Amino acid sequence: MGYRPLSNWRPLWKRSLLISLLAVSPLAFSQEEPEPTEETAVESQPKEQGLLPINELRTFADVFDRIKQAYVEDVDDKTLLENAIQGMLTELDPHSAYLKPEAYQDLQINTTGEFGGLGIEVGMEDGFVKVITPIDDTPAKKAGVEAGDLIIKLDSTPVKGLSLGEAVKLMRGKPGSDIVLTIIRAGIDKPLEITVTRAVIQVQSVKGRLLEQNYGYVRLSQFQINTGGDMIKLLEKLKKQNEADLKGLVLDLRNNPGGVLQAAVDVTDAFVNDGLVVYTKGRLPDSDMKFRASPGDQLSGVPIVVLVNGGSASASEIVAGALQDHSRAVIMGTTTFGKGSVQTVLPLHNNRALKLTTARYYTPSGRSIQAQGIEPDIVVENAQLTKVKEMERVKERDLSGHLENPDGEGEKHEATKQQLSDSDYQLYEALNLLKALNVLNRPPAAALVKQSNERG
Repeated sequence: MGYRPLSNWRPLWKRSLLISLLAVSPLAFSQEEPEPTEETAVESQPKEQGLLPINELRTFADVFDRIKQAYVEDVDDKTLLENAIQGMLTELDPHSAYLKPEAYQDLQINTTGEFGGLGIEVGMEDGFVKVITPIDDTPAKKAGVEAGDLIIKLDSTPVKGLSLGEAVKLMRGKPGSDIVLTIIRAGIDKPLEITVTRAVIQVQSVKGRLLEQNYGYVRLSQFQINTGGDMIKLLEKLKKQNEADLKGLVLDLRNNPGGVLQAAVDVTDAFVNDGLVVYTKGRLPDSDMKFRASPGDQLSGVPIVVLVNGGSASASEIVAGALQDHSRAVIMGTTTFGKGSVQTVLPLHNNRALKLTTARYYTPSGRSIQAQGIEPDIVVENAQLTKVKEMERVKERDLSGHLENPDGEGEKHEATKQQLSDSDYQLYEALNLLKALNVLNRPPAAALVKQSNERG
C-alpha cells in the first residue's frame, strides 16, 4: 500500500500549534532542591542557543497533525506530546528520561532505601531490559537473577517495544504476587524462566563482619543518603569485636549500581586524609563541582582491598577511582561498568521531572571512566577453586600421644579459610592480599625477639 494523501488538511491548526511551540520556554524549572545526588536538582536557566529550528518544528507539527487525523485509533493531544517529550529524552543517552509522577516518586523513594518491586537495577539494551545488578537480600537476588541477564518477557508480555518505564511498571505490583521473568543469559542456550515474588524492598546498604581476627569486611550494596555514616558506625563495631584496631579491610563494591553522589564522597572521605575525591564538568556553571576529603582516616592507613566487577557502577566507580588515585587501596576484581556521567533531576510542574545527563565526573587524577570503567590493579575473575588431590600424609597431629598446641586455633582457622575459598574466591584472594601486605609491613623477627627479651 502506498501513501494516501490526507483530504482533511488543517493549515490554520498547524500554524497555531507552531506559534505555541515557539512561545514555550525550552525548560520550566522549579525552585525545589532535593537531596544532592548524582541526580540532583539545579536552578540555572540554560543560555539561549540561537534561533529555534523552524523547519524541524514545522515537521513536528505536520507529524502531530497527521497522527491526529489518520492513526487507526483516536489519540489525545496530551498523550502525543508526552510521548514526544519521552522520545527527546530517551534518544539522548541511556540515562536521560522524562519522569511522570509515579517514576519521579519512585526515584525519590529509592534514595532512602525502601521501595516496592523485585529488587533489581535495570537499563535497556537492544530493546530488552538488562539487569545491571540484583540488589542484595531482595526477591530477585534470592530467585537467581544475575547481573547481565536480558529480560525478554514479563509473564506473557514481550519486553520488545516497551519503554523502560513501562517494563518497570509491569515488574512492580502487590507484595506477595508472583511474576515470571523470561531471561537470556550468556553461556546458556535456552531462555530461563525465573519466578520472582514481589515484596516491599528495604535495602540495608551497609553490612559487614570480621573475616577472621584482625581482618574486617564491609559490603556496600548501594549508596543511600546515610551510607557513609552507617559505614563508619560499622567500622567502630568491628574494632570493638576485634578488641583492637583492624590490620586490614575488604571493601566490597561488587554489583553495587551506585546511588547518591554525596554518599560516595562520604565513603571515600572516611579513608582519605585530604585532597580531591571527585569533580564534575558540564556545560552549565552549576555542573562544575569539586568534592574534597576532610582530615582524618578511620583506619589510620591500614591496607584496604576494594572488590569490584562489571556490576559496580557510577558512585561505586567514584569510590574505587578515588581510592586508586590516592594509592589508598588496591582495586581487585574485574573492570567496572563504566558510567561516568551525572544525571540532574530538574523538577517540572504537575509533579513531573526531567532526569537529564548534565555532566561527566572525573577521578582526582583527571580520568573519565565513561564507557571504559575502572581497571582493577589486580584482575581476579569470579571463579571456583578446584584443588588437586594429593596423597594423604601423616602429620604430627596424627601421631599417638602428640603434644597439643597451647593456642588450639589451627584447625578452626583452616576450616574458616577452606569455607571462604569455596564460597567466594575473589574475597578469598582479597584476604590473602591483605595478609601479604601486613607480612611486608611487620617488624623483623630480630626486633620481635628483642621486644620479648625486654618484656622477660
